[in-house]
Amino acid sequence: MSARSVVILAVLGTALPGPTPIHAQQTPAANPLDVVPDKMPFDIPYGAPISLEHAEAAIAATVAEARKHDWKLNVAVVDSAGNLVAFQRMDGAQLASIQIAEHKARTAASFRRETKVFENAIQQSNFHYVMTLDGVIASRGGIPLVQAGKLIGAIGCSGGTGSQDEVACRVGAATVK
Repeated sequence: MSARSVVILAVLGTALPGPTPIHAQQTPAANPLDVVPDKMPFDIPYGAPISLEHAEAAIAATVAEARKHDWKLNVAVVDSAGNLVAFQRMDGAQLASIQIAEHKARTAASFRRETKVFENAIQQSNFHYVMTLDGVIASRGGIPLVQAGKLIGAIGCSGGTGSQDEVACRVGAATVK
């Protein structure tokens, strides 16, 4: 074999694709959707619907917190079935957030979890199906209202950043305990 043939074979041999130790197959990461929990997550039993008195107290506490920071929010409280019980739009709160606040509250009541759970799932690229669910708001600021271990409603805030909405709603939710 000539030196030229050896060079050509060497070049072709390195140019041809083939299995190499560098390209070893890796085990794919486990799909979070395939994990089977021992207990049902977010298994909060539904209770009697929140009263107007409790809903108004939750809104008052939320608005007081928002005013401390000069946040202009819309605040909605729904009952355990997702029906609007009370609502307040603070002066200067953006109009688009009226419906968003109500939808955040409704999402938290219907799914028995904070809307932040949906936001986190989408950000982690694990649960894109959330985007297909009708009326779900995947943003912070929707919190279930739980009294004596039962879901009696939910509160939703909108108009600030997701973090501002969440902080204000937590103060309102704390009045229901």
